[in-house]
Amino acid sequence: MSTPELSIADLQQILSFTTTLARKAGALILEGSQAIQSAPAKDINEKKNSVDLVTEYDVKVEKMVKKEIAETYPGFKFIGEESYDPAGPPLTDEPTFCVDPIDGTTNFIHGFPYVCISLGLIYKKRPVLGVIYNPFLDHLTTVDGKGGSFIRLAGDPSGGGKSEEKVERGRMAHSLRSMGSAALNFAMVAQGGLDLYWPWDVCAGIVITQEAGAIITGSSPSFASALSSFYSSQDQPSSSAKLSNDIAPFEVTPEILTGRKYLVVRAIQGEDGETGLVAQSRIVQEFYGCVDDVAVE
Repeated sequence: MSTPELSIADLQQILSFTTTLARKAGALILEGSQAIQSAPAKDINEKKNSVDLVTEYDVKVEKMVKKEIAETYPGFKFIGEESYDPAGPPLTDEPTFCVDPIDGTTNFIHGFPYVCISLGLIYKKRPVLGVIYNPFLDHLTTVDGKGGSFIRLAGDPSGGGKSEEKVERGRMAHSLRSMGSAALNFAMVAQGGLDLYWPWDVCAGIVITQEAGAIITGSSPSFASALSSFYSSQDQPSSSAKLSNDIAPFEVTPEILTGRKYLVVRAIQGEDGETGLVAQSRIVQEFYGCVDDVAVE
């Protein structure tokens, strides 16, 4: 069977469906949170622990989402966190929904309101659409085909606005922060609330942060390989060459998408004649020069 061609209009229709689905799933997530918080301590200790309850609602949300997608888009494939099999069939060009039904499970257990559902669409092995919804705060982050629907919280990467609002070089870190949810951390990078994030796995967040001007790359070796390929094409040695302003944006290849290691850096303004992309790439180089790569089990 040939891969269906999806137009911009098709993607906008799918986005509308996915947004409605995210809100429906959000209601079920809130129901699960209420069940956990209101369960008598005796029941939690003797019948179920909190992890059991989280798993129960993880599965409930995923089943509901999978059913809705199958009814509306029966030809689309589905990857869900609760049902995913690493030994299963490889990623194809077919439209594939990638879903994390409850992202931020520890927050979910404790009633900390930074929990979301993450729904992404992969098409021709590339992430093309993303919806992240936090039902506790009724906070929706999407890509709508017109640059995304999010509010930029800090810094103007284009260099506009007041001088004190510009993000220059981006080398100082106020602190290290995490919201306890990979998808919500990605959304915060898109908005500027976080400058850089080093997660393990995500799909919808890639689409949203790319629309916001962020750069996404894979593990340290994959980033080094991308740089090496670029410099080889320019007949420049990667070990000594400086990043040039015509460096191509790093593409999220199938290898990176399925590699479960990502680094995302928010949009920033370059200085001294460098583009924002070169500044972002330089930050990635500096970051990976300070951390060790760890194998994913």
